[in-house]
Amino acid sequence: MKLKNLLIMAIMLTGITAQAASLSDYAENVIADHMFRGTSYSATAPASFHVGLFTTSCTDAAVGTEVSGGSYARVAVTRATASWNGTHGNTTGASSGTNGTISNASAITFPAPTASWGSVTAFAVMDAASAGNPIVCTDLTTAKTVNNGDAAPAFAAGAMTIQFDN
Repeated sequence: MKLKNLLIMAIMLTGITAQAASLSDYAENVIADHMFRGTSYSATAPASFHVGLFTTSCTDAAVGTEVSGGSYARVAVTRATASWNGTHGNTTGASSGTNGTISNASAITFPAPTASWGSVTAFAVMDAASAGNPIVCTDLTTAKTVNNGDAAPAFAAGAMTIQFDN
């Protein structure tokens, strides 16, 4: 598999789409060292990735300001074939598709807000439940205001697609 860039295509958060242009600097460095320099990625690879929401923009170098309070928590997505559809479009077997695209196999649902979270403008895939390193972070195409009592924000099954540029 060629690993040049990681693109998030058609990511939907309660009807909002977003695009990401690349992996974070952290992820680029870890993958480059593992793939070409022989360092161990398994020593730092988490059992799950954690999707978080942010109220300010992020870059390759840093995430923005993460939502806090009001029952907010990152959502864990296990690193497993059952959690992610392969490039062939389902969870069975090794990826065999030709477009380099994977997607979440089930919904990624955040807790229902018990206080206003503000205007959510970005999301990130992180390597820890709190703090940690960003793997991908990008602005939403359109900000989404999340208020106390709103339905739990969610990425529908298959809506978060990640494409490895090949």
